[in-house]
Amino acid sequence: MAKQKKQPRPKAEAPKGFRDYFGSEVTERQEMLATIAEVYRSHGFDPLETSAVETVEALGKFLPDVDRPNAGVFAWQEEDDGKWLALRYDMTAPLARVAAQFRNDLPSPYRRYTMGPVWRNEKPGPGRFRQFYQCDADTVGAASVAADAEICGMLSTSLEAVGIPRGDYLVRVNNRKVLNGVMEMAGVLDPSDPARFEDERGTVLRAIDKFDKFGEEGVRLLMGPGRLDESGDFTKGAGLSPEQCDIVMGFMSAKRENGTATAARLRELVGGSLIGAEGVNELEEIAELLDIQGFGSDRIEIDPSVVRGLGYYTGPVFEAELTFEILDEKGRKRQFGSVSGGGRYDDLVKRFTGQEVPATGVSIGVDRLLAALRAKGRIGASHQGPVVITVMDRDRMGEYQLMAAELRAAGIRAEVYLGNPKNFGNQLKYADKRESPVAVIQGSDEADRGVLQLKDLVLGAKLAQEASLEEWKSQPAQVEVSRADLVAETRKMLARYEVK
Repeated sequence: MAKQKKQPRPKAEAPKGFRDYFGSEVTERQEMLATIAEVYRSHGFDPLETSAVETVEALGKFLPDVDRPNAGVFAWQEEDDGKWLALRYDMTAPLARVAAQFRNDLPSPYRRYTMGPVWRNEKPGPGRFRQFYQCDADTVGAASVAADAEICGMLSTSLEAVGIPRGDYLVRVNNRKVLNGVMEMAGVLDPSDPARFEDERGTVLRAIDKFDKFGEEGVRLLMGPGRLDESGDFTKGAGLSPEQCDIVMGFMSAKRENGTATAARLRELVGGSLIGAEGVNELEEIAELLDIQGFGSDRIEIDPSVVRGLGYYTGPVFEAELTFEILDEKGRKRQFGSVSGGGRYDDLVKRFTGQEVPATGVSIGVDRLLAALRAKGRIGASHQGPVVITVMDRDRMGEYQLMAAELRAAGIRAEVYLGNPKNFGNQLKYADKRESPVAVIQGSDEADRGVLQLKDLVLGAKLAQEASLEEWKSQPAQVEVSRADLVAETRKMLARYEVK
């Protein structure tokens, strides 16, 4: 009998495009989500949690690539009924399904926010993962652009609430109707037959959405004959003539010194297009509503270059961009870019009900926003773990647990060391790895005298590196205190580092 081959051990590594999050990374995300949720709640939005799995049919064709309508998702086929299911690609398609499924039970308009991971089956890259968090807020059932203005203002407030000051971000607003008007003037939109030139328009949208990446020349190639990149890959273009490209590029450069002048220029570009004129009117109304609330052009501005690549947007679209510079992995300065986007999508719920249901919303890319704050040193500079109560005598474990309970009751993070207590040095090494600010030490001798030792681990580490012998003696890192004063003295020591 042939000898069976020994099964190789599995590799201890996350799948490509996925990663693990530890300690402070998870805490920072939770705190950011809680802060944004409070802003959303203050505006009257209610939480909603949907399934991580949807039918591919519910997700629809509104996925990243119109040439591959079901690409970009992690999908599988059910054995019993043959239906295709997929991990959710975003939070908007699930909302459309919920709004249709529970339309008789939900208030109208329905205002909800949701937070959680989404999955995209795309090629991963530096800082680009296949699973990431989104934080969305949407209003379903409100046709007024006041709903769009509210979303923009709420986005601005959220960014400031999590630590992005004015001047370091800009919410830019455009309107897909204006772009449709420009496309009508360019001859790639027929109001009497909206399906005509649909593929060409999709290609144009994706092209101008890549303006920052490829520049004007690259965008013109993508709108025209196509673009050959450095690797030799060819991307088919929309087939527009140079004259048609001129009209679209005029739209991209229509931004002027203020919103009024920009709107005037857009009116010129849309000419006699009714849908284009309607879009300009909506932009002017949004600007007026935001101005009344104090959202000036230093926070939110009209910018025709904002397109948003997804095809389901039907009206106003918006994008939040961080304007400060960071250093990339090669030490070069670059702007961080977009951390949020959204817009109006009046046709998405219609797929389920057959009736048009107006909707608008925004999605914040939480992981990108966290990365931006870390890059600026606004979070992640230091992380402090719990107070660690060392174990000098196993028989006194109950007393050590009581100490931890007293500290927790006072609002102080605390834990008892539960490893092998034989080597005291290993307990302090553990506390260092936990980034603990304080260690509590009490052996039998201290217990008999009703005292304990508090070791300031932060100060101890600093003195070990920098202090002279005299400084070491004048500012000891370890003090003896009464057992009855455990909470008060620990709080006093933590106050040095503003730990609560």
